[in-house]
Amino acid sequence: MKHRKNTVVIAGAAAATLLLAACGGGDEGGETSGGGDGRSMRLALNQTEEHPSYIALDNFGSYLEENTGGWDVDVFPNETLGAQAEALQLVSDGSVDMAIVSGTQLENLNEDFVVFNLPRVFDDVEHQMEVIHDPEITGDLYASLEESNNITVLGGFTQGARSVYSSAPIETPADLSGQKIRVQESELHIAMAEALGGAGTPMAYGELYTGLQSGVVDAAENNEVSYFTQRHYEVAPYWSYTNHLVGLDYMIINTDLLNSMSEEDRAAFDEGWTAAHEEHTELWAEATQEAIDGATAGGATFSEVDDAAFAEPLEALAAEFITTESQQALFDAARAAAR
Repeated sequence: MKHRKNTVVIAGAAAATLLLAACGGGDEGGETSGGGDGRSMRLALNQTEEHPSYIALDNFGSYLEENTGGWDVDVFPNETLGAQAEALQLVSDGSVDMAIVSGTQLENLNEDFVVFNLPRVFDDVEHQMEVIHDPEITGDLYASLEESNNITVLGGFTQGARSVYSSAPIETPADLSGQKIRVQESELHIAMAEALGGAGTPMAYGELYTGLQSGVVDAAENNEVSYFTQRHYEVAPYWSYTNHLVGLDYMIINTDLLNSMSEEDRAAFDEGWTAAHEEHTELWAEATQEAIDGATAGGATFSEVDDAAFAEPLEALAAEFITTESQQALFDAARAAAR
């Protein structure tokens, strides 16, 4: 296990099969830490060791190691244990213990998760974190996968507010008319691009730099951290603050494993997880500012938009994609928390 000390909050699939076997897949072969009833839990992550998610989760492992009877977290970054769809299934069957997965992955298991993927459901990161860690709002939703999939949702990490970037500044939806906007392959995201004024064009993330450079797509949408680290500012130097969506990753854990913890260890686990997502939010804010500074130094221009011009078409998507009473109740509760 690799644990780094960070004083911000906490001191102190097929390709995956061979690695899982080497790491001791399942409960029986797990690596025990500290001589108690717990063991080292394998956590699948699609980010690098420098990403705020890795740092916060690695420190989470340190906290558990110091405060429980042998529980720990071993974070496997860079999709070592498989992409998110694979990791989701591996957590369900117990081959992997925990994972960070996007909201769209859970939406495939329970359509109610679509609510927290909607544009403008969250005003900002602070509002998002308040809602997704409020059991009064999320309790039934997060427990909904336990019986059918053996997965418990613990909460999540922000992906930050997403905005549009292009080769020219954007002020209103009319400025995106006729432009192809790269989006994730999702019906909701395609509709979101249309609400922004353009045409949604699904494209693999790894192909986006070349796509922008060659004109296959005219614009894209993401957070500032990805914009900077992927050097997209070199080929799309105008960032326009549409703030149309606050992205979200969820922390999931195998339900049987979670229920096997003693009362004392579960309490420490919950405390450590709270510290981890709070640390992540702080680290994300720092990384966002560093990204803005770095992209600006590289020639990018950051500008505001006519927010009122975007508000109505984006907010109208809720009526289109909310189709059940439970979804509407979640949406109403999330919006009420902003007031």
